[in-house]
Amino acid sequence: MRELCVITGGAGGIGLAAAKIVGRNHPVVICDVSPTRLDAAATELRDLGVECKPVVVDVTNRDSVAELVCESEAFGSVTSVIHTAGMSPSMGSAEQIFRINALGTVNVNEAFYRLVEEGFAIVNVASMAAYTFPRVLVPKGRFKYALRNQDIFMKKMTSACNVAPTKMRPGVAYAISKNFVTWYCSSQAARFGERGGRIVSVSPGVIDTPMGRLEERAGSGAMLNYAALKRFGRPEEVAELLAFCVDTKASFMTGVDIPCDGGVLAAFMMKDMIAVVRNTQHLQ
Repeated sequence: MRELCVITGGAGGIGLAAAKIVGRNHPVVICDVSPTRLDAAATELRDLGVECKPVVVDVTNRDSVAELVCESEAFGSVTSVIHTAGMSPSMGSAEQIFRINALGTVNVNEAFYRLVEEGFAIVNVASMAAYTFPRVLVPKGRFKYALRNQDIFMKKMTSACNVAPTKMRPGVAYAISKNFVTWYCSSQAARFGERGGRIVSVSPGVIDTPMGRLEERAGSGAMLNYAALKRFGRPEEVAELLAFCVDTKASFMTGVDIPCDGGVLAAFMMKDMIAVVRNTQHLQ
């Protein structure tokens, strides 16, 4: 059977850009929760000569994701998955963000796990927020419940957010949920590897998409002041990296997160180093 790639969030900025890139060489299955957006994306891809199959899916619903797997198998042999579906702080409540970003990642990855064999690869989209959020506030020890009991996981995650003021909770949930994505990929690498598959994550910075512009208005655009490249990233720049991650050219890469943030994290690290040096000099 022909090899194909499944792309969640395929009607969105980064997901659609990834579909255009991967679609140059392979058929793609694109999925989104919005039928209208999905149809528009499918039309755009077909106009470019990309063979695609649109599937409406809710990543928070395991039955819906299971149906996506079946629809994909009927279209071809799934050899890669690019999971971009997600929600930013300005788009919903803390609970919604955890369900989509964290549990949605588990639902998609676990559903496609049964197809994992030699050469299979999946890449999940995290965020630089996973790095800039204080580590001491990340309840990493509770992440394991997402694989055991999703109701308990939700209670523990929302509890972790409740220490923050109400208005800040979606932002806290976003940062924790993206920490979860990086944790999940690293913790599951050995399990995927036993079957010859790979699992990685990519952490974009501020990207010029509708979601990115929404967060810019909410204040995240200030991060550009710290970036080495003081501009928005383009969806295609992240999409090229996602496409590479699931390509055979990256066949020895697994269990890691790759920042794609225009140098924001590098600037933060340098800022911390300077602070340490200054504090040391002060003590002397």
